[in-house]
Amino acid sequence: MPLTDPYRINNEAIQEPPSSMLGGLKFLGPGFILSASIVGSGELIATTVLGAKAGYAALWIIIISCLAKVAVQLEFGRHAILTGETSVQAFNKLPGPRLKKATWAVWILLVLQFLKVVQIGGIVGGAAVVLNLLFPDVSAYVWAFTIAIIAALLIFNGKYGLVEKVSMFMITMFTLFTITSLVSLQFTEFGFSIHEVIDGFRFTLSGEEIAIAIGAFGITGVASDEIIAYNYWCLEKGYARYAGVPDGSAAWKKRAHGWINVMYLDAIVAMIVYTLVTTIFYLLGAAILHGRESIPNGNAVIETLAMIYTQSLGAGVRTIYLVGAFFVLFSSVYATLAYWTRVFTDLFGQLGWFDFSNLKKRKNLVSKLAFLFPLIWACLYCYIELPVLMVLSGGIIGSVMLLLVVYAGWHFKYGRIQTLPSGKFYNLIFWISVVSIAWVAVYGLVQTFG
Repeated sequence: MPLTDPYRINNEAIQEPPSSMLGGLKFLGPGFILSASIVGSGELIATTVLGAKAGYAALWIIIISCLAKVAVQLEFGRHAILTGETSVQAFNKLPGPRLKKATWAVWILLVLQFLKVVQIGGIVGGAAVVLNLLFPDVSAYVWAFTIAIIAALLIFNGKYGLVEKVSMFMITMFTLFTITSLVSLQFTEFGFSIHEVIDGFRFTLSGEEIAIAIGAFGITGVASDEIIAYNYWCLEKGYARYAGVPDGSAAWKKRAHGWINVMYLDAIVAMIVYTLVTTIFYLLGAAILHGRESIPNGNAVIETLAMIYTQSLGAGVRTIYLVGAFFVLFSSVYATLAYWTRVFTDLFGQLGWFDFSNLKKRKNLVSKLAFLFPLIWACLYCYIELPVLMVLSGGIIGSVMLLLVVYAGWHFKYGRIQTLPSGKFYNLIFWISVVSIAWVAVYGLVQTFG
């Protein structure tokens, strides 16, 4: 059976979009992978650390982080359906100076992605610490490389369907357990009131809390790399192929509009999931850890965070918590590796280092990168051994990358000919998203250096 290129758009795969929301639910999928990546290190580590240090005071930035970036994500999804271009192909069409075959944006993206390697190493380390707590006879270093190999084996064949199914399973597991923990918390001494939650919108943070908040904003919610990744998942799910070649005809516009609506539904469902889970992680950290000296640090991060579950559900669930924590962290490793194999292959292709249009060569490179990246991540963890610092460092880089992503989204919308213009409500949400991201960035800079 010949290989099918998910990025090559033709009219052979045309399919009419579903006419109802119920029918649209059958075509969800990219959001599952996005949620598996989002609900990971940022929620378990960065969000909870912020809650532990700031109490309820920084709840507002967590909510903004989850909601503010969605419209930019939608613009990347729209662009994928309307053009059939991958993220890096679209970046390579941004105006500005070029170096050899690639524009400045592609080179910057390449550098920033490489810098985030430390962050993912921290996530691998966190998952390794969890397994070491479950099976102390095996060191965290051994578990780090074991995790790397398992992730590689699950990703190396590059099949979208497997990535989607595994992601769906993992987000279901940790979402159910996290909700159960929050409900149970209300029956303990750590239960909180609605007034304390409202107090989380005071908009007042100390300098140290602002620094953590900036890192949390870069990681929680839809981060910059996850916005870029959403383009690939929409293409591989088939939204653009179902719409057909963008020829500007009335029939194509009707199909494209329908599949864009399906994409919107997919993104909204994902947003509800990761906003809910992110908020719960923050509230648990604020309720149980705030005011204590046992703030997560170094390799002790997972053991300290275990207090969230043992205090709310009882000491007997420590093992269950650790299993849940592993799903949270490994889901992020898994989905991130799936994205990295795609974006770096795309980057290398746009830089002219290999033929991206050759499907066989592309799949071979994906397979090689699927093993190379996890081994690098494991090595970095074993060398640095500070998961929290490693994860938060990625948040700062992600915040810088987010500016590039916002600019790209703006250019997709206003700098290129719109074959299917968006409505006024969508335009309003888009600008709220852009302004929110800029506002939080300026607020953080003023509070930190002012």
